[in-house]
Amino acid sequence: MTNWIKAARLRTLPLSLSGIIMGSFIAKWRLTENGGTWDWRIFALALLVTLLYQILSNFANDYGDGVKGTDKNRIGEAEQRAVASGKITANQMKNAVILLSLLSFAATVTLLYVAFYPDYTKEFWIFIGLGVACILAAIGYTVGKKPYGYLGLGDIFVFVFFGLVSVCGSYFLFTKTFDYDILIPASAIGMLSMAVLNLNNMRDIVNDELSGKKTFALRLGYKKAMIYEIILLQLPILLMLMFLMINFAQDQRSYYPFIVMILIFPFMKLRRTIMQIKEPKLLDPFLKQVGILTLMMAVLTAVGLNFVN
Repeated sequence: MTNWIKAARLRTLPLSLSGIIMGSFIAKWRLTENGGTWDWRIFALALLVTLLYQILSNFANDYGDGVKGTDKNRIGEAEQRAVASGKITANQMKNAVILLSLLSFAATVTLLYVAFYPDYTKEFWIFIGLGVACILAAIGYTVGKKPYGYLGLGDIFVFVFFGLVSVCGSYFLFTKTFDYDILIPASAIGMLSMAVLNLNNMRDIVNDELSGKKTFALRLGYKKAMIYEIILLQLPILLMLMFLMINFAQDQRSYYPFIVMILIFPFMKLRRTIMQIKEPKLLDPFLKQVGILTLMMAVLTAVGLNFVN
């Protein structure tokens, strides 16, 4: 069981929760402002679904990189990859990926039934398709003949699914509407998710080059990938400020939601520290730090909006 827990990579889970928290509590604030109701069951199920997707993705990545030999010389990891180290066989991990895919789909159907039935059947089927796309994306990063992670497309997929789909999708589950300003916090979460992936790929840049895994960081080179990383860490806090200004500039209670802006200081410190790193393997601890800051951004936004209500 210990090996399976390690393979699930629990330190990645806070990042996956961030988008759901952000979208759900922006929806709660907006529904309350308009006299609507917020269903806690949707929130709980959405958290369960995103956790299953993340663990599925971690298992699939472990399997895909393991059978391709990418993880043989992995450096800087807090834990060894299960398949590459032989602690879990490739066949066992493959079966786990299949099982997690089925569980993820079942949880997705349950969530969408609670959110949409019986009044929104069209939206139910649209989101079923979106759920299948999420499952396929979770698997397809390293699994298959042409996994998109090996083609340098991981950043795009992370932005779309961890940012746009997670935040906008969870927002729609509650409100049944799409408001364009939700794209701003969704982009903020998406960029921070890209920042975590880019750090991961910068850390593994030497090993990935040897194994033929052409990540975006590898294509850029370490120095340019570092510039890219700094941009990804700077823009999200500015995007959140933009979202708050759009919605609260004329509101006398506007200072409550702006509590999230205190994160500008840890983000600045983190950015300066990362810029000083010259050895890729030394980037490993910062993956967790960026993930936690992303979760804090979502939680502080939720807290600030709750005080408005």
